[in-house]
Amino acid sequence: MGKLVIVGTMAFDAIETPFGKTDKILGGAATFIGLAASHFKIDTAAVSVVGGDFPQEYLNLLSKRNINLDGVEIVKEGKTFFWSGRYHNDMNSRDTLVTELNTLADFNPIVPKDYRDASVVMLGNLHPIVQSSVLDQMTKKPDLVILDTMNFWMDTALNDLHNVIKRVDVITINDEEARQLTGEYSLVIAARKIQEMGPQYVVIKKGEHGALLFNDDNVFYAPALPLEEVFDPTGAGDTFAGGFAGYIARTNDTSFENMKNAIIYGSTLASFCVEKFGTERMVNLSGDEVHKRLLEFKQLTQFEIELG
Repeated sequence: MGKLVIVGTMAFDAIETPFGKTDKILGGAATFIGLAASHFKIDTAAVSVVGGDFPQEYLNLLSKRNINLDGVEIVKEGKTFFWSGRYHNDMNSRDTLVTELNTLADFNPIVPKDYRDASVVMLGNLHPIVQSSVLDQMTKKPDLVILDTMNFWMDTALNDLHNVIKRVDVITINDEEARQLTGEYSLVIAARKIQEMGPQYVVIKKGEHGALLFNDDNVFYAPALPLEEVFDPTGAGDTFAGGFAGYIARTNDTSFENMKNAIIYGSTLASFCVEKFGTERMVNLSGDEVHKRLLEFKQLTQFEIELG
């Protein structure tokens, strides 16, 4: 079993969907990734920054999940990163209403010394220079470096993004971002071009339509589990990444075959995340519920075909 380092935001979110709206609630990439990864009982550390307004109860919540918080900087006089958004009726598109960087604007991540030899590093969606600085601190090359990014960095820091992409093993982006990064509409061609940039593995997330995994000429597709209701997609991508990274760290196996399993675990956990606002569902999620839904995934995807 390996160590996992998670780098990303710990934040406040205010969300509006067709099902309702929230005031400021717990959010952030590192939060969702950490909650998902905690289901694998691994040695995990979060690297992030918050303000003095970040409640101790939120920190306690993560600590109780055995997430080491030595790498979380608390700026007493500062305010925590805040994002507010409104989802459209299709729940696939949204409008950002407010983004306040606050303490994140000057974030200088410090990886705790005991975790600089981590076998898996999960670089949540942050400025590419911040992501690179984390890799510079590792005392040995991780077995797997996973990068999440978004179109904002493609628009504003493309050269820096290309530099960090060269250094990672897995990149997770959505289909729109894959097309923007490569200029290719075909996701198969886009994945091949991204692999040429450095990563061995490309994970393209397609929201309610599942996820694709590419490695050389190998392709794997995992559907999303059909759900009766989706209350809030916020954090689903990060939860997916946390499940993926947590499973790899737990199994110590970075083969393509094992990554198929990691994709299914990530998709399973993400299917819970969207059932409630914010982190509510993930905080109360039991291992038995995860096991039951994994069996549902198995029934959804496994079949025997007669070849005549």
